[in-house]
Amino acid sequence: MTTQPDGIGPMELDEDKARELEERFDAEIRFRPLLPTAAWVVGGLLVALSIFHYYTAGFGLLRETMHRGIHLSMVLALIFLVFPLTARGYAPAQRSSAMAPLGVPLYDWLIALLAVAAVMHVPLIPLDDLAFRVGNPSTADVWLGGALVLILLEATRRSVGWPLPVIAVLFMLYALYGPSMPGILVHPGATVAQLVNHLYLTSQGIYGIALGVVATYVFHFVLFGVFATRIGLGQLFLDCAAFVAGRFAGGPAKVSIFGSALFGMISGSSVANTVTVGSLTIPAMIRLGYRREFAGAVEAASSTGGQITPPIMGAAAFLMIEFLNLPYTTIILAAVVPAFMHFFGVLLQVHFEAKRSGLRGLRPDEMPDLKAAFRRDWPTVIPLVALIGVLFAGYTPYLAAFWGITLCIAVGLLNPKKRMSVADIVACLRDGAKYALAVGAAAATVGIIVGVVTLTGVGFKISYIVTTTAAQMSSVASAIVPAWLMAAQTMTLLFTLVMTGVVCILMGCGIPTTANYIIMATIAAPTLGLLGVQPIVAHFFVFYYGVLADITPPVALAAYAAAGMAGADPFKTGNAAFRLGLGKALVPFVFVFSPSLLLVTDCFTWTSFILAFAGCVAGIACLGAALSGWFLTRTATWERVLLTLAAVLLIAPELYSTLAGVVLLVPVAIRQFGGLGRGEGGGPVTA
Repeated sequence: MTTQPDGIGPMELDEDKARELEERFDAEIRFRPLLPTAAWVVGGLLVALSIFHYYTAGFGLLRETMHRGIHLSMVLALIFLVFPLTARGYAPAQRSSAMAPLGVPLYDWLIALLAVAAVMHVPLIPLDDLAFRVGNPSTADVWLGGALVLILLEATRRSVGWPLPVIAVLFMLYALYGPSMPGILVHPGATVAQLVNHLYLTSQGIYGIALGVVATYVFHFVLFGVFATRIGLGQLFLDCAAFVAGRFAGGPAKVSIFGSALFGMISGSSVANTVTVGSLTIPAMIRLGYRREFAGAVEAASSTGGQITPPIMGAAAFLMIEFLNLPYTTIILAAVVPAFMHFFGVLLQVHFEAKRSGLRGLRPDEMPDLKAAFRRDWPTVIPLVALIGVLFAGYTPYLAAFWGITLCIAVGLLNPKKRMSVADIVACLRDGAKYALAVGAAAATVGIIVGVVTLTGVGFKISYIVTTTAAQMSSVASAIVPAWLMAAQTMTLLFTLVMTGVVCILMGCGIPTTANYIIMATIAAPTLGLLGVQPIVAHFFVFYYGVLADITPPVALAAYAAAGMAGADPFKTGNAAFRLGLGKALVPFVFVFSPSLLLVTDCFTWTSFILAFAGCVAGIACLGAALSGWFLTRTATWERVLLTLAAVLLIAPELYSTLAGVVLLVPVAIRQFGGLGRGEGGGPVTA
């Protein structure tokens, strides 16, 4: 393929470069520098962790507590070997320090060994003996359990940051000082021994659902994503995206959206999606004329969709299996329309921006040869097709992942166009385990929070506070909003959703999506259930808003990664990404009021689905036009106000509110078509 001097150039994925970028921008896999011997030890342990999960996925899981214990013990030990105590520990290792054998301080080696002993103490207790000791812990149980709690908090701080451990400590203080709490939050309280017993010896704490899902489902699908990218499936997706979207206005930005949507099918990580696809699309967008902040924002906003894109979604999707007791295929089907709406919203704003700025698409010489791409990479599709086939055949997700990984290895070894070596397989096993460390520690720490909720019953108290507050706000608003526009019960639910969404975003600013989802599913989802929202709808609502946190300043990991690659201001990039993702913020409200959008709810009908789908599409289009300042032509301030109001009304469940939204669009449509006839339009801009 030839490229003109001012051209974009071919988009060819470099896995090594993508891995380097990800390690630079994603703190969860940024390891301290190690001396060669320690690097071999850590690498061997990472590979062993992947092999353990790969083997058990295909040949049978161990007893529940034992399986989770082996996973957590290796995760915690590795965290203390690879994550330093402070940020200064990322500097080159001091080879001469007697206190840092092989580049790791002696105290970290000791804590790693203590972590293994504390974690494996419970799985090694005979089941009959363990049943007797629950509620009557021995002195060793209390000491080792207390040590594990402290170790877990420190491991999470090192790998994820301060917010999640702080939240866990606050919950534990609430459990210990219940009699001193105000009003409805008061409870009898628990002693330290009782708290440790609940968190350590039962399945409702550290060894609970969150850790089990990471150890049973998440790890395997992350490992599959690493292998699938390595054999070339990611490059094929990007070629397909460029072929489909590249020729239209603002081509590289639309390639970014389609590429992120396809790549999101095999990667549930926002940051991984951002750096992999963005390493190709962000420079192309900048060269075409997009502002650096906007180029980074497009990739960040698109990449967050990876966590909600079937068939391989983020860890939260697998948690839904356990929380809701539903097959994974049901979760996949429910996620289809919300995922489409997310990418549709970003695509519209990008299109409006390209039209407003007069940006061109890719020229024919800059487009990939799709036939050549399929001739080269068609075998890479086999593992993904097999994985989806096994899932829909009714087998377990981890068995589907096992066959997907197996076929990735087979394709990699046999495909002459892009052959993998044994060293490449080992590297994939090592990299796959890297992703498990931070999420494993976070999941176990969230187990502490869930344990306190089940011990104290605070979840029901919070639900009561939220619903009561929403009802009071609704009674005030009813004096202003006419009943024909919105019923009082609908208004109560609306205020509850707004409060829940705000809390999800605020929580997500400091903790990972998975941890955010578990906390909100434990506390907020029951609140929505009290108002008649179906469980799967409530869980998708908190999941969807938790994902928004990856592009919500001040802590927007995907946006910051994209900003670093674009050479842009991180905060401005985060703000632009949040604006691009605002259409996504409307979607959860739509499927709460119109559950048919999730396809699998009890009240699904084609009539309600079509009406809700059309209203959602129209609402997202109006909001996108209002935010970008362009519809058919440039929009005036009064048009943007009407478009925003119309967007809200179009997605509302009441017929009259929808009709009111249509009425608001009439003057905008008249003005826009009139401006189009006068030849009003955008013009080219410079970067």
